[in-house]
Amino acid sequence: MKSRSAYLYLLPILLGLTVFTAGPVIASFTLSFTRYGIAESPSFVGLENYRELLHSDLFWQVFGNTFYYVVLYVPASIAISLGLALLIEKRVRGVTFFRTVYFLPVVTSIVASAIVWSWLYNGDVGLLNYLLSIIGIDGPKWLQDPHWALPAIAIMSIWKNAGYNMMIFLAGLSNVPKDYHEAARLDGASAFHRFRHITMPLLSPVTFFVLVVTTIGAFQVFEQTFVMTNGGPGTSTLTLSYYIWQTAFKFFNLGGASALGYIFFLLVLAFTALQFYARRKWVIEQ
Repeated sequence: MKSRSAYLYLLPILLGLTVFTAGPVIASFTLSFTRYGIAESPSFVGLENYRELLHSDLFWQVFGNTFYYVVLYVPASIAISLGLALLIEKRVRGVTFFRTVYFLPVVTSIVASAIVWSWLYNGDVGLLNYLLSIIGIDGPKWLQDPHWALPAIAIMSIWKNAGYNMMIFLAGLSNVPKDYHEAARLDGASAFHRFRHITMPLLSPVTFFVLVVTTIGAFQVFEQTFVMTNGGPGTSTLTLSYYIWQTAFKFFNLGGASALGYIFFLLVLAFTALQFYARRKWVIEQ
């Protein structure tokens, strides 16, 4: 009787999970083997969608763009977040204010942030190029330059998300025993050596979590490219998430978009599995 009541309470959640999560996953997997446009019925084509994608030069360029963004964004985001956490970990006057300031971009609408940063990046009247001109640097066109557009988006994303990882690092730093630092200080260890040999090893589980979550989030970049560049100039900022949306809702190739989504899933899964495999070499379990 008790188990039946429990299942009745769980029924709405299970129905929602089936209809809105498991159902679309299964449906999209089925559609990935079909030729399906918005004005035609699905027709089975086997692995043709996957074959076309893997032989497409545009697909590999999009893959390269996405990987380039991940390389730009992930290390810098983690390093800056950890640096901010170390700066505001100290019990000094005004630390609550700075924590709020650093975390404020996280709760700000990403669309609004992208619009503001588009103004900042304006090559002619943008604030960023004006500040660079003060010190004698002629700034690039940023979002109009194929070489600078993706780094510009990565910089904006770092500003937007650094506060989230900062709070996670702060939680991890609060769990590092102070006794270890005191003993090392008495032995004459410098601040750098205490950070390298005490803080970082004990913080490695938190760092691993941040690395995995940040990497997955970087692969899923969408709003920034949608608002700031529309994948341009040319295809220089066309990333996998945006390419999936474009394939499905601009070109109405729903079968190809589904196949692309599953290739995307396998790519993220492979990178995550690689990180879990490598963790045994540097993560210290407490």
